[in-house]
Amino acid sequence: MPNKTTEKKIIAPDQPLDTPALNDLGLCYSYEIARGEMGVLSFEPYKSLILPYWAFRTVPIAERSAQVLWTIFESYVDRRDLVGADMTRKFIQMGMTRARRYANHKGGRKYDKDSGEQLEKWTGDDVGGKRKEKEEASDIFKGYWRRCAECEEYGRLKRDWTRAKKEYLETQRSRP
Repeated sequence: MPNKTTEKKIIAPDQPLDTPALNDLGLCYSYEIARGEMGVLSFEPYKSLILPYWAFRTVPIAERSAQVLWTIFESYVDRRDLVGADMTRKFIQMGMTRARRYANHKGGRKYDKDSGEQLEKWTGDDVGGKRKEKEEASDIFKGYWRRCAECEEYGRLKRDWTRAKKEYLETQRSRP
């Protein structure tokens, strides 16, 4: 049987996570803020740095994961790494949306794997409280996601990064 994640296994990093985008402008400005959590599972090396701290199977696991991700988010904001902060925000948002999907769709599957058609929402009894548990897990992440969105320094960092990316791309286009 695979080793399941527990809240005790989700431990905040003892050192701040790396900030590769601060040392590599190409990496930094290849990042897309995008909508929602788009790109969260494909933008390396940040995906591999942050993913081990993301889990939502139970309420205690979701609470611990969201707390740890929030400290990672704050660390990236403090070090002015927009890419790291935004990727962490995306993981927090994905905790909210994935847990909600499991609350809405039994087994977490939104689309039929063969036809691709959207499956009906879960309407049966909440046997064992699984649905309620996923709703609560989603709400935990939602609270942290709102904190990210309301973080003034993150907002400033995002505006500064967007401006700097535009300037960077213009200089890249003007080079022979």
